Amino acid sequence: MTYPPPTYDGDAGEPRATYRSPDAVPELTYPSGNTVHYLATGASTNGQFGLYRWEMGPEPSGPAAHFHRSISESFFILSGTVRIYDGRRWIDTTPGDFVHVPEGGVHAFRNESGAPASMLLHFAPGAPREGYFEGLLTLAGKSDEERAEFFREHDTYWL
Repeated sequence: MTYPPPTYDGDAGEPRATYRSPDAVPELTYPSGNTVHYLATGASTNGQFGLYRWEMGPEPSGPAAHFHRSISESFFILSGTVRIYDGRRWIDTTPGDFVHVPEGGVHAFRNESGAPASMLLHFAPGAPREGYFEGLLTLAGKSDEERAEFFREHDTYWL
């Protein structure tokens, strides 16, 4: 494996870093109280990756088993216990645990601990997942065909 070709051709570098404090207001709050912080979107990383902080309350929540055709997804547990399905078994992950799911890999996650939990979600390449996260709030009034199209558009295939 080698480094990819350069995408920056300047001689001295530039001050282009971004900073986000840990107490920043989340971009999205679900009716359940779960929140999503958009740490780095595909738009802000030139499509290289997306990174989101997912905070779950104590009530059970999380998506069922699914896979993605064009993106990988990784989980890094920050606090609490998150159950992650790796396509074979459910794993009770705790702070410091990391799970990587390549394209086509079956996975799911749930907070069933009865206590809050948080994790980082990393997607590569940087697909516009914020459209998926926000669109979930509008699915209740959609037809089965509209829901199916929404999931296809956002590279999510349920099992």
